[in-house]
Formats: sequence, C-alpha cells, structure tokens
Amino acid sequence: PAALFLACLLLAALPAARAQTAPAAAKAPAVSIATEPISAVVIHPQREIAASVIPRNESRISAEVTGVLRRWTVEAGSTVSKGEVLVEIDPADFRLAVQQAQAAVDGSVARLKQAEQQRERSKALVAQGFFSQEAQAQRDTEVALQRSELAANRAQLATAQRQLAKATLRAPFAASVMERLAQTGEVVTPGSVLYVLAETGAAEVSAKIAPADVAGLRRAREIVFETRGQSYPLRLLRVGGTVSAPARTQEVRLRFASGAASPVPPGSDGRVLWNEPQPHLPAQVLVRRGDAIGVFVQQGKVARFVALPGAQEGRAAAVSLPAGTRLVVRGQATLQDGAAIR
Repeated sequence: PAALFLACLLLAALPAARAQTAPAAAKAPAVSIATEPISAVVIHPQREIAASVIPRNESRISAEVTGVLRRWTVEAGSTVSKGEVLVEIDPADFRLAVQQAQAAVDGSVARLKQAEQQRERSKALVAQGFFSQEAQAQRDTEVALQRSELAANRAQLATAQRQLAKATLRAPFAASVMERLAQTGEVVTPGSVLYVLAETGAAEVSAKIAPADVAGLRRAREIVFETRGQSYPLRLLRVGGTVSAPARTQEVRLRFASGAASPVPPGSDGRVLWNEPQPHLPAQVLVRRGDAIGVFVQQGKVARFVALPGAQEGRAAAVSLPAGTRLVVRGQATLQDGAAIR
C-alpha cells in the first residue's frame, strides 16, 4: 500500500513539473549575434597552380641519308631562323647519283626522238605501199616503250636529286638549339639524331589542375602567368580530357595573350593565377551542424542554418544565396537552427 501511494503521488506531480518546464524553455534568452549583408561578406578566392613555359614544337632533327658528316653550323644555346643550314653530309656520292640519273634521262630522250622519227618515216612508206601495217604497229610500240623508259628515268633523277637535297639539313622553323649531337667526321644513318630544337615565339604554358577547379578556370575573367616578379596575361587554350593518376589532375594549356611571340623563354617556371568567378564565403563564417557544413542566416528574429553543398572545413565555400540575405558573422558557433537572436 505504501508503494502504491508513492506511485500515485509521483504521477500527480508530473503534469505540474511539465507545466513549470515549458515556460522556462519558451523563455530561453535570445542569442546576441552580428549580421552583415551577404554582398559585404562574399569573396572571390584566388587560385594558383604551378606551371611552366614549353615550346609548341620540340623537334629532334635526324639524318635522312647515310653518309659522313662534313660540318655542323650552330652550337647549343644558339638561335636559328627557319631554313638555316644546320648540318652538311658529304654530298659526293649523291651528286654522282644525280649525274648518272641525268645521263639516263638524256639517253632516253635521244632514243625517243629517234623512235618518233622512224615512226614518221614509216607512215610515209605505208602510204606508198612500201611498208606493212604490222611494221608500222611495231614502230608505234617502240615509241610507247621509249616514252615509258623516259618517265622512269625522270623519276629516278628526281629521287637522286631529293637524296642530294637531304644531305643538307635545315631548321624547319625559327628555334633555339637545345642540344647538338652532330660530330664532324662521324658516319650518320637515317634516324641518327643530330640536333634538338625548341621552336621560339609561339610557346605555351602547361599546368596540372584539380578537376574541381576546371570550371572556375574556364569562367575566369583574367588569368595571368607570374614568374620572377612579372605577370603576363594568358588565355585558356584547352583542358585535357583525362585525369592522370595518382595525382588526380588534368593538364591545361594556355597561351600568352600578347600575341604570337612569347614574352617568356621556354623552360621558365612560374604559376598560373586566377580569381574564382563564383562568389564564395570565407572559412571563418562556416560552421558544422551534424554531417553538414554551412552558415546561419537571419530570418526575422530567428537564425536558420543553410547547408552549403561541397563545403569543406577550413576552405572558402561557393554560395548562391539571394543578394538580400543577412549572414550571421559573429556568434554563430553556439547557434542552433531556429534559435532566437537579437
């Protein structure tokens, strides 16, 4: 009986306790905070990636014929113009081959001329009945054969002349000589690398970028290459379509906005800089609530938590809130969603 009486007493006291607790909770004091319009808080963070200037063409100039290297003309570190002679291979054998092919052409021309004259004479004899039609057909065949022989010999002459031209190697474009491998007196064969040239003028900037930053780079209004205290405007050329492992980056190529001539020599290192075009909120106004990272905004006299997709602790986060939003910039660390504020 005593236990039953105690239980009844507790049940009777419970509603009174609830009635006392509810007003206390409803009367929780408003949290003192500070707010600012979102337009005064947003930033456009600067991004940077390591980059280097590379030539558009870096060619290994190789021998195309077999022979003894007679002379080379430029040393490593020099600059050459398009068409400038780099190497001469002994041309004696190639000149003899040209002379031989020319003689064969001359002989073919003489034989063709003789065959054509004989054919014309035989036509007159056929008309007079002194020459048969079969014999005339044979004359026509001889002329056709001589013409074929002349065409073959002319092709052989063109080949010999081309081989002679290949004995002299010329720069395919204006370039800087990166390496000279040619040595006077050595025997070279087709494929032997004699020079390494880097094209001057139309250089490009190469860099590796995280896939998450590609969209911002594409939309950036201004991109610059910074090296040795100098900045040069850039324009985006292309973004590689594959992500390299294990760095998980994509290659981007950019060119100098100044025009065809590069203001920075190939091989220079620096960094590519640009500002994110999308507004971001600084890391100090972000808070974590549960599994989400976001910010508190003012809605009347209460604070509301707004999660920001993709936000990371310690980094500015992209935001797309309305321009009139007032953002809690002080006191947000202790706030809960729906808390009264003042």
